[in-house]
Amino acid sequence: METNEYKSLELFFLFVVLPVSFLLDSHFLFKVIPTFLGFVYILIFLKKEDLLRFNFSNKICWKSFWKETMVKLLIIMVITGVYVFFVAPDKLFSVILKKPELWILILFVYTFLSVWPQEIIYRTFFYKRYAALIKNKWLFIFINAILFSLAHLFLGSFLVQLLTFIGGVLFAYTYQKTKSTILVSIEHAIYGNWLFTVGMGEMLAFPGVE
Repeated sequence: METNEYKSLELFFLFVVLPVSFLLDSHFLFKVIPTFLGFVYILIFLKKEDLLRFNFSNKICWKSFWKETMVKLLIIMVITGVYVFFVAPDKLFSVILKKPELWILILFVYTFLSVWPQEIIYRTFFYKRYAALIKNKWLFIFINAILFSLAHLFLGSFLVQLLTFIGGVLFAYTYQKTKSTILVSIEHAIYGNWLFTVGMGEMLAFPGVE
């Protein structure tokens, strides 16, 4: 059985060293290969723990989940809508209005090729592997959110760092409460897809309409 020291070093390497390595001026293979191996390592662990399946548990309280998610979504819609209106009014709903086919493609790619991998790594794996290291659940949520934000450091955007930290707190809280990768992935997809819809795609390194 691995010690807490081993798990701590593992956490540091996977969730700090690898993301920060993308900021270094080195050959891309020195960044991609370790990251790929780290991802494979995580997948092997999740496979052994039987955590890669879509598990629609009967214990899921869908009514409570949708109620809380819609309330949070409404708040996010108001704040981000006002933000885009004042900061970049020409971008407000620009993709869905000018290039609806691109909008649909972005939603698909983001939901299935970005959200799900992020959640199995930063919530499913992270909680299963490291929850015992930190007893205070709020501190654990904070650390998870910080590391989730750190994973987006290579994009070089303070806005991305801020949004991913806030998102990290929301998603970690949801996973802490439900222990459901399905629910946290749905929540993640809803908020993220709204950001692209409202016109923040280019700010978040997704294609625009120009």
